[in-house]
Amino acid sequence: VQLQASGGGSVQAGGSLRLYCQASGNIFRINEMGWYRQGPGWMRELVASIKSGGDANYADSAKGRFTISRDNVGMTTYLEMSNLKPEDTAVYVCRAGIVVGGGKLRESEYWGQGTLVTVSS
Repeated sequence: VQLQASGGGSVQAGGSLRLYCQASGNIFRINEMGWYRQGPGWMRELVASIKSGGDANYADSAKGRFTISRDNVGMTTYLEMSNLKPEDTAVYVCRAGIVVGGGKLRESEYWGQGTLVTVSS
C-alpha cells in the first residue's frame, strides 16, 4: 500500500493550491483520510481529516480557508487551500487508515511522502 501526495508549490500570500493524495495497492477499505503539516521548528499538526462517509474535521487555522474532500472510487483525498498565508508554509503529509485486502482485515495507519507548500508575503 502506498500514498502518493502531490500538488505542493510556491505561491504568494492570498493564493491557492490544491493538494492530492492517492492510495494504491491491495486495499479493502479506506477509513479516515487526512492531511497534516510540519513547518520548521514545529511539531506535526492536523490540518484536516475526512471520514469515508464525508464528515470532515478542520484545525482552527484551516477553517474557512481549506476544504478537504475525497473520491472513494479513486482512493484519493484532496485539500483545496485558499487565501494562503506565510504561516501555512510547511511540508504537508497525507495519512490514511487503511484495511488491507486478505488476512485479518485490520486497519493500519499509512503515511505518504510530504509535499512542500511555500507561501511568500
